[in-house]
Amino acid sequence: MKRHYYVTPNPSWAMRLFWQAAGGDRFILSRATYSDQIKYMCLGGIIVATGVMAGIAGGYAFYTIFEPRGSALEQQFQLSTSILSIIFGVIWGLMIFNIDRFIVTSTGKGDGTEAITWEEFKGAIPRIIMGAIIALTISKPVEIRMFKTEIDTELHKAQLEKEREYQAEVDSIFSGRILIINKEKERFSNEIGQKESELAQATQVFNDEMRERPEGSPTGYGPDAKRKELIMFDRQRERDDTRTRNLPLIDSTNSQLKKIEIEKQKERDKGKQVAANLDGLLERIKLSHKIAGFWITLFITLLFMVIELTPIFFKLMLVKTPYDFMEANIKELIKADEGIYVQYNYYKDKEGIERDLVKNLNADKAIYAQLDAREMERRLALYALGRYEEEMKKKIDANPEAFVKFQNTEQPPSNNGY
Repeated sequence: MKRHYYVTPNPSWAMRLFWQAAGGDRFILSRATYSDQIKYMCLGGIIVATGVMAGIAGGYAFYTIFEPRGSALEQQFQLSTSILSIIFGVIWGLMIFNIDRFIVTSTGKGDGTEAITWEEFKGAIPRIIMGAIIALTISKPVEIRMFKTEIDTELHKAQLEKEREYQAEVDSIFSGRILIINKEKERFSNEIGQKESELAQATQVFNDEMRERPEGSPTGYGPDAKRKELIMFDRQRERDDTRTRNLPLIDSTNSQLKKIEIEKQKERDKGKQVAANLDGLLERIKLSHKIAGFWITLFITLLFMVIELTPIFFKLMLVKTPYDFMEANIKELIKADEGIYVQYNYYKDKEGIERDLVKNLNADKAIYAQLDAREMERRLALYALGRYEEEMKKKIDANPEAFVKFQNTEQPPSNNGY
């Protein structure tokens, strides 16, 4: 806008975009001073930057949550998850952008001085809390991305340790079942071994009987040899019966052991999947705190809080400029056009706080017009009834008998009167 003493610069499209983000009035800012234009452009730039960072952080957090699980050092790229992360990041960034815009635009300018009084700060506490929460949601994904290399290394170690722990737990669970079956198998084998030993012993006794003869004793197959041979045959039959009975049982235990080994190996193979599930957002946040330490984590969080809360304190510290007075003037003009009249500090409530009296003149005018119309209708109705009464009196004076007859018969009068 050109004046004989000052020419307001023409804003660029980028400047107008940041004005809109900050909730500034383009009509007024185009007529205000250059310093007002810069203030609201910077304010809008912070809000836009916060929304962009929130979108990036939200998209990265979404991808971290839903990315394919595996080794922390061998992460796989998944196109579908990446597309969904971008979509979520855009939506999340727009949400934070609108929330920040609402927080900033709803924050007043305080008392118009650079000092922030307690009353101003107290009124801004809800907005400060909301801004701090938003800053936390932005800072954590950015933090785990900053320390991604270190986090991946520590996470890989944790995954290996988790895999070993899981496999050791699986071995411990299956070792009891394997021990019971091995004891049964050992018992069946021992029974066969015992019968084999008894048969070998009986065979040895019989062979010794056949080889060793005292001098002068008759040679050949004698009664002792026959008796010992019968014992040998008994031991052989017992051995064969035991083998017939126990060998299938041993085969059954071997089959059970093979099945258990297959089941055990399947459970051990699940250890990698269990370890891979450690690669989540919460685990990475924990590791980032462990790696970075308390002070670095606090510094990053405070940095984003400063970025997020700066517009709020910026609004409270703004000194009133021509833009503010022009805005107030336009608001008063709009209220005047709409018939809104405000008497400031008109009365005090029960708590002693001064309140404004707001009068809606257009509404009052319509209400009063309706009241006057109803009053006029009432007066006209009374006047009509009075005139009707006079006409009836004239007819009664002219023919009273007709009126009396009408009252007795309750029949309507004729056109000639009562």
